[in-house]
Amino acid sequence: MLKLYDYPDCPFCQKVRVVLAEKDLEYEKIFVDLRKQEQKLPDFLRLNPYGKVPVLVDEDEVIYDSTIIDEYLEEEYPLPRLMPEDSQGRGRVRMLEDYCDNSFIPPTTMLLAQVRKTEGERDPQRVDQAREELRRALYFLRDRLGAQTFLCGSEFTLADAAFAPRIMVLGRLGIELEPALASVQTWIDRIRARPSVRSLGL
Repeated sequence: MLKLYDYPDCPFCQKVRVVLAEKDLEYEKIFVDLRKQEQKLPDFLRLNPYGKVPVLVDEDEVIYDSTIIDEYLEEEYPLPRLMPEDSQGRGRVRMLEDYCDNSFIPPTTMLLAQVRKTEGERDPQRVDQAREELRRALYFLRDRLGAQTFLCGSEFTLADAAFAPRIMVLGRLGIELEPALASVQTWIDRIRARPSVRSLGL
């Protein structure tokens, strides 16, 4: 059986769990407590020298990094398909995943950390900066979506799975979508309706 070394609140672990659910794969979840720095213990570092979750173990194969894990799952368990068949489409999925990891998840992580603080402890400059970065990202997504159902066409792909965990918490961050982002809101509603995303409990 597949094993996933996981921390429940980590968006990269959540992204992998969405893909596992989309493919209806059974797996064992192994909790790695990041608050106790368990990802830095020698046993874990033997699995992933970077000391990060998630890590997937498939029999004797150990895979780390959420993007690499999701592509591995796509290749090993190809149905339902979560990548386009053409190389151009696959390239678009990969670029959007990279954009999510580097330009969407960081400001949401910053905002989540700030909203957990009391109002007096928050850094207004960091909050404003993160909100502006998210606003730019949402308009970028609007332009990529166009009239499509999902980010890369009519089908849900690994790109949509990558954005799903943090797209679901925008309301908690006080982010309200402007009327000009109606197509993004429609896309979010489609993602929220998927059982794989609902299973995250966000």
